[in-house]
Amino acid sequence: MGVMNRFMNFLGLQEEEEIVERETFPGQDEPDFETPSFETRKNQRGSNVVSIHSQKNVKVILYEPRSYDEAQEIADHLRSHRSVVVNLQRVRNDQAMRIIDFLSGTIYALSGSISKIGGNIFLCTPDTVEIQGAITEILTEDSEYNRMR
Repeated sequence: MGVMNRFMNFLGLQEEEEIVERETFPGQDEPDFETPSFETRKNQRGSNVVSIHSQKNVKVILYEPRSYDEAQEIADHLRSHRSVVVNLQRVRNDQAMRIIDFLSGTIYALSGSISKIGGNIFLCTPDTVEIQGAITEILTEDSEYNRMR
């Protein structure tokens, strides 16, 4: 009996229903109700089952390109749904800008994201990885860093 029925009975707005239980005798056969086995139920739902651990081998690639030509390899890692940390400290500034422009276009096409995590160090992630938070750049210039020492 539901909560609503009990409340209605309490107020006197509804009559109580009698529950009739049937007795079973040892010689009397009960009707057979077939319950589907676990295997048949599992097979019926086959397409609705989603694995929680869809990516078991999640990799983060550390990459330190020496020229613009290596930007394509970084983009290939992103297309394979791998996160890439790109260190551009060993590349000239003009080539570093070209690499970042190329990677920004790749990341836009893949609906990913790019974040600066240090001086000339970037984190590029595909759409399957979410970046939370921010790293503030403490050392804005080398001269300020040397004064603090």
